[in-house]
Amino acid sequence: MTLIVMAVLSTPSTAQTQADLTAQAGADWKRADVAMNVQYRATMAFMKTMDGHAGAQAGPSYSQALLASQRAWLTFRDAQCVIQGYGYRGGSAEPMERLACRATLTRERTKQLKDLVWQR
Repeated sequence: MTLIVMAVLSTPSTAQTQADLTAQAGADWKRADVAMNVQYRATMAFMKTMDGHAGAQAGPSYSQALLASQRAWLTFRDAQCVIQGYGYRGGSAEPMERLACRATLTRERTKQLKDLVWQR
């Protein structure tokens, strides 16, 4: 419920229909996804430099661990947002709720990825 209120409050006043609100939620998610992918590439580049450091040979490499983490996170995000949308299951707001969930979780993941780039 909170995500719908946030989505409605954050959308421009031009949105009048559920289809408009869903489209705006989709655009918000796409922007968040682009930002996350940019950060993922930057974090992966950093992890690959860490792979070359002494002591990085034991266990999975930094870059392998990041790839596994990202894949698991994508699976989690998609499943979590299906659950989130079930609050409106079968209704016209369900797709908007799922998209708003994706945007929120994707922005959180972007911050997590950014925090993985250590300054040493």
